[in-house]
Amino acid sequence: MKRGQFWLAIVGLAVLGLALTQGMWGNPGMMQGYGYGPGMMGGMMGGGMGMMSFHPAQAQPIPPAEARARLESFAQRFSSEAKLKDFMSFSENYYAQVVDAKGNGLVEILADRYTGNVYLEPGPNMMWNTRLGMGYGMMQGQPTATRYDKAAAQKLARQFLKGYLPGATVMEGQAFSGYYTFDFGRKAVEGMLSVSAYTGEVWVHTWHGIFLGE
Repeated sequence: MKRGQFWLAIVGLAVLGLALTQGMWGNPGMMQGYGYGPGMMGGMMGGGMGMMSFHPAQAQPIPPAEARARLESFAQRFSSEAKLKDFMSFSENYYAQVVDAKGNGLVEILADRYTGNVYLEPGPNMMWNTRLGMGYGMMQGQPTATRYDKAAAQKLARQFLKGYLPGATVMEGQAFSGYYTFDFGRKAVEGMLSVSAYTGEVWVHTWHGIFLGE
């Protein structure tokens, strides 16, 4: 490669890196603080109330009953007594919480609305769930004692929503190992968020799309 071409390539890579950095840190939905309480976060996995995915124009969603059956089968990987809670339909995916026989939250899982593929939900479920054992070493270090109970987490969520979606209220919630997940909306469900039990950070689930029903 000629010297001029080499330096042109270097400059191009630098510009690309700067653009990616600006896209990540400049978007209100991407790990950006809102100034409401300790360490608030927006949704890291997408930049808005619903991150779009792409499917062929002729693709048709799988029926909710089929999605639920797939999610129930996947849930058995975590416990023979595991069951689904809070099954919900969104424009991008089907969502469910997996709980044990006592109602304790295990994990959150998704089924692609068009392919039916089932997978662990990204975001807090992957990064904060101490049961999965993957996240805290990457995001926040090894956890010690939890700092926020469910009531305190609800309060933090309410404070966050005053700036994120004025008029929204915190709805149904579920405790998981290391964090809490809540529905929120102004009259009906409009989205979901999670609150870390250790740091109080708030993480909006931006990958669901529009809520369609339960």
